[in-house]
Amino acid sequence: MINKTNQQILRPSSDYNENEDARETLRQLIKNNGDDYKGISELIGRNPSYIQQYIERGSPKQLAEKDRILLARYYGVNQKILGAPGEVVANQGLEIISKLTVDVSAGAGNLDQIESLAGKIAFDPRWLRQFPYDKKALSIVTVDGDSMMPNLSNGDDIMVARYDGQRRKDGIYVLRMDDSLMVKRLSFGPNDRIDVISDNPSYSDWRDVAIDSITIIGHVIWVGRKI
Repeated sequence: MINKTNQQILRPSSDYNENEDARETLRQLIKNNGDDYKGISELIGRNPSYIQQYIERGSPKQLAEKDRILLARYYGVNQKILGAPGEVVANQGLEIISKLTVDVSAGAGNLDQIESLAGKIAFDPRWLRQFPYDKKALSIVTVDGDSMMPNLSNGDDIMVARYDGQRRKDGIYVLRMDDSLMVKRLSFGPNDRIDVISDNPSYSDWRDVAIDSITIIGHVIWVGRKI
């Protein structure tokens, strides 16, 4: 579905096959949706200056098909207004998950502003349906430290489903403990007791602690990393 902001810039014209119109359309989409060139470049897997060079310098002259498809899905618009030749069927949008500026320590780190937006990452909605969570409950943060090695590494991006207090399931969680935000493995026990575990044996665990001594932020359900 094309949102109201996007509709304001969609003019029915055959000129949309022209490179200049496609660049201007993308520039307005980025501006109207509060995005930036660097973030959109990274969204399509390009270097940080790629979109700026395309829009402001005309290099490349046309978007590559795979880039155009992803951008059309991201903004919920028809590929034709981004320079696609001929008649192109409108794309269904990808699900957009916010990436937050906070790093969650796989050790002990300081609590940052957890709601500060660092960017957005697009996912195929069919892929997301494997997780039993509403997309509004999902966000992505970055791991800082190695206490969860080998399962999580420093610099990994992790998708976190906001904890609702209902699903008490053993697994890896983002939590706040002693004014620090961290990622640890939790094992739920009887009588509201819990084990807080580091996967890396070089780091300490906290065993049989009261569940109300920690604040569970969310359940880690996916990890992405550079090779």
